Amino acid sequence: MSQTVEAENSMGTAKIPRLVLKTGIPMMISLLINSLYNFVDSVFVSRISEDALTALSLASPIQILMSALGLGIAVGLNAVISKALGEKDRRRVEKTASAALSLAFLAWVLVVVLEIAALKPYFRWQSGRDEIIMNYGIPYLRICMLCSLGMMGQWVFDRFVMASGKSSLFLYTLSAASITNLILDPILIFGYFGLPAMGTTGAALATVIGQWVGCFAGYFINRRWNREIPIHFTVKPDKNCMLSILKVGIPSTLVQAVSSALAVYVNSVLLFFSPTAVAVYGVCVKIQALVTVGVSGMQCGLIPIVAYNYGAKKPDRIHQSNRSAVLYSILFYSVFFLIMEIMPVKVLRLFNASEEMLGIGVTALRLLAISYFLSIAGLIFSAAFQGLSMGVQSMILTLGRQVVLPVIFIAVLSRLGNLPLIWLAFVLAEAVSIPFGIVFWKKESGKVLVQMEL
Repeated sequence: MSQTVEAENSMGTAKIPRLVLKTGIPMMISLLINSLYNFVDSVFVSRISEDALTALSLASPIQILMSALGLGIAVGLNAVISKALGEKDRRRVEKTASAALSLAFLAWVLVVVLEIAALKPYFRWQSGRDEIIMNYGIPYLRICMLCSLGMMGQWVFDRFVMASGKSSLFLYTLSAASITNLILDPILIFGYFGLPAMGTTGAALATVIGQWVGCFAGYFINRRWNREIPIHFTVKPDKNCMLSILKVGIPSTLVQAVSSALAVYVNSVLLFFSPTAVAVYGVCVKIQALVTVGVSGMQCGLIPIVAYNYGAKKPDRIHQSNRSAVLYSILFYSVFFLIMEIMPVKVLRLFNASEEMLGIGVTALRLLAISYFLSIAGLIFSAAFQGLSMGVQSMILTLGRQVVLPVIFIAVLSRLGNLPLIWLAFVLAEAVSIPFGIVFWKKESGKVLVQMEL
């Protein structure tokens, strides 16, 4: 007979509207902090030159790919370990935690291999062999890749506290990482307190030091305050637990990996118009991460709630959680939406935007703001699928709205030679995906939820 966790936590008992906020708001705040330091990275780097900002935009797809590996492990871990907690199976909780740590180490090894094999050829291709852009981008990305073990560890330790319903603890780990990064960024980029000015290399060092601080903070916080999930490092992780994590997480990794390929494709299309268009797209990606923190917080907070109540066989709570997450996401995003539509010039001025950059960026920001709004339904459905351990369904939905449809619309509209139509392609992709997402969710989730009610 399996060992059990004695008391049911708040995931299965608290009122849903309050629980969604309790789980989602700490995530939202933590993501806000995380997005702010990525945002500030670009703001500081834009003071170096527009070429430096373009280099960071070209590095972004590889960083997305790195994050995809950590995200896949985190998503799989979140769903599997939350379900085990809902089933009160302590032994499986322990094995899953150890398996996740082993997967994080293997993900770092893969990133190191990728850096050795592909970094320089990638930048030569994407920059059009522009030496200035390459000199900014290669050192930056090399440091981020070789030192990414801290990021992988932080993904895992953060998900431990999320899965056990202690999302507020997540704030401490990410705050430690973000505050470290924010302090070090100007010091290392511009050379204060007697240190040399290191430019984009300094930005990379500030980032990875922050990640390692967050990783160690996550480890100690879990050891001290999260006794529901014991941490044991092992060289022989449970293969079944690893497979369970990968079953849910690989689709998310593939989605993000393909999204990385999409970013490479979009940069290639935009480079045909001008390098400034590439810089604008990179800035908009950073802005998106910041302004959609409310949506992302609700999305990340929803996964453990759905997973726990799936394990506890409480389908009504799953339906209520989805509705609350959509409502709160719309409310949180509305303020940022109005700012981007009304004051796009002021937003872009934060990045030391030239007149050419403003000419391209105002239209881009306004159109992409609409696409971010339309994406809310798809993001919530995707998170709910992950909570139900339906990783393939989540992957299909996300690939459709984030990759397949944008590529189709960009490929068609780019032939017209009008840059604003590239931004419009993202709006059209999200608009078309909404009715598909609703139908797909009702059909696929119904297979699981109806069985729970029997």
